[in-house]
Formats: sequence, C-alpha cells, structure tokens
Amino acid sequence: MIEVTDAALRKAVGEGMDEFIQVFTDKYKEAIGDEWTAEAMSLLTGEQHSLLAYQIFRDEVMAGGFCQLIQNGYGGYIFDNPFAKVMRMWGAEDLSKLVYKAKKIYDDHRVDLEKERTDDEFMAMYEQYEAFDEIEEEYLDMEERVTALIARYVDEHLELFAKINK
Repeated sequence: MIEVTDAALRKAVGEGMDEFIQVFTDKYKEAIGDEWTAEAMSLLTGEQHSLLAYQIFRDEVMAGGFCQLIQNGYGGYIFDNPFAKVMRMWGAEDLSKLVYKAKKIYDDHRVDLEKERTDDEFMAMYEQYEAFDEIEEEYLDMEERVTALIARYVDEHLELFAKINK
C-alpha cells in the first residue's frame, strides 16, 4: 500500500484541497515512476488510479484543455477507464457528465486527436476541436467545487487511498 505521512496531509490541508490530493498523487507517481506499463500500473488500486486520473485531468485541462490532455498521452487513461463512472460514484455527477461529453468527441476523433503534431499543428487543434471549448468552460466553472468534493471523499475514505503514517 502506498504510504503518506499525517504531517504531509495536515500541511497540505492548510494550503488547499488540490494540494491535499497532490500529497497522494505524488506518491502514486513516485511508485509507478515514468513507467506506465501494466506491471507498474498494477501497483495502484482502482481508487488510487481514479484519484491519479482526476489529478491528471485537472492539471491538464486547467493548463491547456482537452487537446493538451490528449496530446500529452492521457486520453486513454481518462476515457478508456471507468473514470467518469467513479467520479459519479464519489458524488461528482456534474464532472461525470462532462467527461462523458468529452469522451464522445474523443471516441469520434481519436486517431486524429492522438497523432503526433508540430507545435503549430497542436495550436491549430484548438480551432479544429472547438467542440471542447464549452466543456472546458463548464469544468473551469466547477473545478474548485469538484476538487473540494473529491478531497472530502478521500478524507472520509483515507484507507482506500493510502496508509497514513504518524
């Protein structure tokens, strides 16, 4: 089981809900390293994968939207796994619906969205895939609330996410 310290969690809570979540996800990334192989990924539980997926989703969409998320290689991790379903089960129904909307676009255009691009071609994706714009705006409007909701879920179910060391 992944381990985090109580002190790290207490410090992070004072800094914000996203920092609280990041205490866990940093440990998950440390455990799997840069290897996103089946063997490395098996080191995490389903709950841990879902929390890591949320962190990646949040960071990528906040920085550069769905085009960036997909171009950075996370499309399959978000859309081919039960991420949206888990978000609904954790109480983030609005986020779940939003992810399903984005998944529809992703599924319809996956080959093109995932192909290698130059910087100019990448920037042109934002015009080509304007269908993501509204979904990204919806997420930006709900991000703070959703992040707090997920952090609260993690806090209420700590044993699912890590072993807490005093």
